[in-house]
Amino acid sequence: MTLVGVPVLASADPQPAGGTTAAAPPSAVEDFAYPNADQIQREAGIKLIRGDGHITLTACDGAGSQIRVQTVKGTGGNPQDFYCFKATAKNGYLTLELPRVFALETTDHPISADLKPKDDPSAPAKTVTLAKNSYKSVGEGAPGGTPAVLLELRVTG
Repeated sequence: MTLVGVPVLASADPQPAGGTTAAAPPSAVEDFAYPNADQIQREAGIKLIRGDGHITLTACDGAGSQIRVQTVKGTGGNPQDFYCFKATAKNGYLTLELPRVFALETTDHPISADLKPKDDPSAPAKTVTLAKNSYKSVGEGAPGGTPAVLLELRVTG
């Protein structure tokens, strides 16, 4: 029986018969994992998980277009007191883990950030928003606040 006019869908086995995994081409599926995240975590003490590429870690250079995250530095804290990010679009996100965050600052873009209490992982995350050209104390930087972990940054306009 011949099928005429019926589209045929081809499917490839992800592992060619008799081949090895090394012989298979790399997957073309984007997982949005942050490039060189393990190396950055070892060198800068920040765990970058995934994002859409519109928010990237950058050197803190005093440029007005940075998102600045202030943390507790030293024993029980982080290796750096500031972590800076560059936004390359009006919308974007970055999932990360950065403990002992106590302030957020933005210039060119409004942002929102999800934070969770450091000592209570079962507590729900709290979202804070900042208009452009804003500074906000969060976590232990806010009156009566406790140590917090920054979980996500989003550029919102």
